[in-house]
Amino acid sequence: MKKIASIIFILSTTIALAQTGVCSQFHRKYCSVDGGEKGVTWNYNAQSKSGLFNQGMTSKIRCVIYKGMDYRINVCCETALGDKVNYKIFDARTNELLFDNATAENIPLFEFQSTSTRQLIIEVTVPKGATDSNKHKPVDAACVGLLIENKVTAKQGFSVY
Repeated sequence: MKKIASIIFILSTTIALAQTGVCSQFHRKYCSVDGGEKGVTWNYNAQSKSGLFNQGMTSKIRCVIYKGMDYRINVCCETALGDKVNYKIFDARTNELLFDNATAENIPLFEFQSTSTRQLIIEVTVPKGATDSNKHKPVDAACVGLLIENKVTAKQGFSVY
C-alpha cells in the first residue's frame, strides 16, 4: 500500500510541476550564452521553449526562420540528465536533415545564416541511461531548454555597385 501511495504522490507531483510551468523559463535562465563578437547583440526569439523531459524522451518543435537573419540555437538541460542532449534540425517541407549535433561532438550551440525564409523542425532527444552527476541512478524527469536567438545578417563585401 505504501508503494502505491508513493507512486501516486510522485506522479501527481510531476504532473503538478509540469502544469505550473516549473520549466517554463528554463531556457532564458540557463541556456543564454555570454560573449561573442564585441558590439553584436543577439535578440531573443519567442519561438524558444522549455519543457519537462524524461530520459529517452523525444520532442519536436516547428519554427520559422527568415531570409537575411543569423540564428543561434542552444539546447541545455538540468545536470540531473547529464550534459549530452541530442538535437537535429530538419527542413519542414522536405524533411532533409540539416544539422545533427551527435555528429558534431554533441555541441549544444549551433549558429547559421538563413538564405531563405522557411520552416524548420527541431527534434530534441534526451538519451536514456544513467548520469555521472547522480551516481549512475536514472532520473525520472528534468528541465530541458531550447533557446533560439537571431540578429540581422551583417552586410558583406560591396553592398552597392
